[in-house]
Amino acid sequence: MSMSYYVAPEQMIRDKAEFAQKGIARGRSLIAAVYQAGVVVVAENPSVSLNKVSEIYDRIAFAGVGKYNEYDRLREGGIRWADQTGFTYSREDVDARALANYYAQHIGDMFTDGAKPLEVEVLVIQLASAQQASKIYHVAFEGTITDEPQFAVIGGESELIRARVAEQFDPAASFSEQIQHCVTALSGAERTLPVQDLEIARLEDIGERRTFKRLTDAEVSEILAS
Repeated sequence: MSMSYYVAPEQMIRDKAEFAQKGIARGRSLIAAVYQAGVVVVAENPSVSLNKVSEIYDRIAFAGVGKYNEYDRLREGGIRWADQTGFTYSREDVDARALANYYAQHIGDMFTDGAKPLEVEVLVIQLASAQQASKIYHVAFEGTITDEPQFAVIGGESELIRARVAEQFDPAASFSEQIQHCVTALSGAERTLPVQDLEIARLEDIGERRTFKRLTDAEVSEILAS
C-alpha cells in the first residue's frame, strides 16, 4: 500500500515558484518600451521560426519568455479569445487589460491547482488610442498582473537589464533611438548581439487597421548602423 506524504501549502507554493523561476531564468530576455509614436518590443531570439513576439488583434501584441510550447499555447488561446469577444460584442471591446486578466486566470489556476506551474512570463501590449495611453501589462508565472506604464523587461537577468533600460529611458525617443537603447540594454557592455539573434516588432498607427509589424534583418541592420 502506497503512502501519501503531507507537504505544507506554504512549502508547496515556494517549490512551485522556484521551479517556474528557474525555467524562466533560462530564457533569453525581451524588452517592451514606449517610444514617441508607439511601442517597440526587442527580444534576444536566435530562432528564425519560433517567435517570441506576435500580433493578437488590431492594436494588441503578445510577448512571452520561458518554455516556448507553453507561452505559444497562451498566444493561440488569446487570439481565439480576442476573435470571439470582437465577434460577440465589438472590436472596441477587445482590450489588453481584459486579455491580461484572461491570461492571469489561466496561469494562476495552473500555478495553484496544476501538477506543474507554467514556466512562462508574458506581456500584453496595447497601442495608444484617442481615449488612453499605450498599455503594457506583465503577467508573472503565478498569475500576478503588473501595469508597466513605460517599459517592461521579462526573462533571464530581467532585473539587471531593467536597471540598464531605466538609466537612459526616454518615452519621447524616436523608433530607431529606442531600438538602439533596448539592444544596448539587452547585450550589456561585455558582448554584442548579432542582428540574426534579434527579434524586433512594433505597434504604431500608420493609418491602417493593423498596427503590428515585425522588422526584417535588413531593417534592423540599417537602424543599428545609423
